[in-house]
Amino acid sequence: MDKGLYRVIDANLNRLKEGIRVIEDMTRYCDNNRELSSMLKNLRHLAKIGDIQALLSSRDAQNDVLRPTIDSEMERSSVESIIIANYKRAQESSRVLEEIYKVVEPKLSERFKHIRYELYTLEKESLISSE
Repeated sequence: MDKGLYRVIDANLNRLKEGIRVIEDMTRYCDNNRELSSMLKNLRHLAKIGDIQALLSSRDAQNDVLRPTIDSEMERSSVESIIIANYKRAQESSRVLEEIYKVVEPKLSERFKHIRYELYTLEKESLISSE
């Protein structure tokens, strides 16, 4: 597989797990919601692949052309806005992984599609119930 493709997978896998982790921690520590925190933790654990060495060897975070923070990334007005941003981040990343794995390893594509749809459901349930 092309090194650039490994970089895309690595970045999106990290983004997916980080986004889920932020929501999981907010739900766990701010809301004391064991059920939702556990569901998020299980999804985060599903977002693992076996070929970690290839991903690590392709990683080049220092030369990422979009590494600098942009102003909109610093705009968070509430805990809810943090949660929403991280649901979106995780959903988008799972979509990228789903698409890439369609040509690389279709079974993994289905796993990332499952994660994405679970995130859509959890987002709705957690944000509607918090109103």
